[in-house]
Amino acid sequence: MGQAIKILIVEDEMIIAANISLQLSQLGYEVTGIIPRGEEAILHVKQNQPDIVLMDIQLKGELDGIETAQIMQNDFDIPIIYLTANADDEHFNKAKSTHPYAFISKPFKKLDLQRAIELTVSHMQSEKIGDQTLNGNSVSPFILSDSIFVRHHEKMVKVDIKDILYIEAERNYCRIHSTDKQYLLVMTLKDMDEKLPQKHFIRVHRSFIVNLSQIDEVATSHIIIDKKAIPVSKALKEELLNRLHTI
Repeated sequence: MGQAIKILIVEDEMIIAANISLQLSQLGYEVTGIIPRGEEAILHVKQNQPDIVLMDIQLKGELDGIETAQIMQNDFDIPIIYLTANADDEHFNKAKSTHPYAFISKPFKKLDLQRAIELTVSHMQSEKIGDQTLNGNSVSPFILSDSIFVRHHEKMVKVDIKDILYIEAERNYCRIHSTDKQYLLVMTLKDMDEKLPQKHFIRVHRSFIVNLSQIDEVATSHIIIDKKAIPVSKALKEELLNRLHTI
């Protein structure tokens, strides 16, 4: 199932926070909470880990936004986007130490918010490929260990790998068939095969990659996944059977 990217709003001006929440929902993102204080935000993150935090720098209370971000980053690697009405050098330099993904100056437009979040998602994906390349495993930027990010209806959604049934080639496109939706990506099946985590997926035909955990039946020349017969080429069947034996 495609999951919306989860965003926490830490903002003590409730009218601004409610407006941001509405805009995020319209853009297809899931708001995990609107929190006015840094201390409460830290607790919220521990219980409902979001993908991104929108953080007002000038929070009222014991902790300002930068201090809150520093504490969060001790335990969680969550991207921070700062909201600020006061972008002076002192605040900016202090905020830089927390390596934020973006700054948004108030007042801001919906497009500013949308672009900042899309850039953040893009950077998150790029960092994943960097980490995995360092470990000797080059993986596409949009693929994480347990999910992939895909563009769907003008927004980025997260699809759990366990929910992907199979991937079908359509010329220079790939169609991901999941348990409840389909997603079309501008990518060849060959490129997709090179980038998907091998422990979950295997190419069984020039036009199909399947999720090993979703196979219901194996026949002579095809397999069944979710009542669909998917052809298996002779050259790839032996590897498929070997992989199934090791699961």
